Amino acid sequence: MGEFVGVLAAALSSALGGASIGVTRFVRDTVDPPAIGAFRFGFGFAFLLPVALAQKAKWPARADWAAVGGLGLLFFALFPILFNASLIFTTAARGSLALSTLPLLTMVVAACLGVERLTPRKTTGVLIAMTGVALALLSGLTSVPPGAWRGDALMLCAAVCMAFYSVWSRPFIRRSGPLQFTTMGMGVGALCLVCISAIQGSFAPVAHFGLPQWSAMLYLGLFGSALTFFLWSYALSRTTPTRVTISITVNPIAATSVGAVLLGEPIGWPLIAGILAVAIGIWIATTTGQTHSRMSARPD
Repeated sequence: MGEFVGVLAAALSSALGGASIGVTRFVRDTVDPPAIGAFRFGFGFAFLLPVALAQKAKWPARADWAAVGGLGLLFFALFPILFNASLIFTTAARGSLALSTLPLLTMVVAACLGVERLTPRKTTGVLIAMTGVALALLSGLTSVPPGAWRGDALMLCAAVCMAFYSVWSRPFIRRSGPLQFTTMGMGVGALCLVCISAIQGSFAPVAHFGLPQWSAMLYLGLFGSALTFFLWSYALSRTTPTRVTISITVNPIAATSVGAVLLGEPIGWPLIAGILAVAIGIWIATTTGQTHSRMSARPD
């Protein structure tokens, strides 16, 4: 039951994150990537902090502060810069599809770090899903923005950051509450992004914000940051990194829907075929055959 709740929380997190891709594309021409991240995680931290303090649960121990801070910079500073920058060049649907390689990258990272074993079945799933990504990203190039490959590459780099975060953060989440761990890491990342944005003068366009822009930023802060990443950490406290990141297949569906509604982005057969191939590959890679034992992570 605990693992099911964890996977369910991860699926909801991915759905909210997918919608955030479309919302980020909506405001991409208003402010630059660091400023979008500063608003998203600054608001997210402001929403989470009072809840975390009221909960009176265990915060990360002093011995873990450096590691938690480093993970915060990785996931709440570097990741959003890459994530937001990618959406300058590519569409919400393509960006979310590139991000949907996360379970595959997590398997590889977990195997390299000795957390989970990369079996032949997992490898087969990885190859099928990567073929699906290539199909969707390389087909129909005339219908995508010029230089979209740059955005796809940046999103893949963002996915690598998220894969390492998902594997490295699990033991720290277990030693403290997921809400407290997320709040501390998000606070470090948000502070870094606010400083970068202030130095670059990235907040100047705020003077021209209207209701649509402020509504988008509030969505990114409350739902796309506070709730999304709390649910992600909660899921990591309940089950393995690979099982959590399986849920990212929900992401392209949400992102494509929001992109179509808000931005009028086209939905073509190559993209649909790519999403299906990614889902099939991940299903193969994360399930076991009748003669195989259940996949499990080594205790931290």
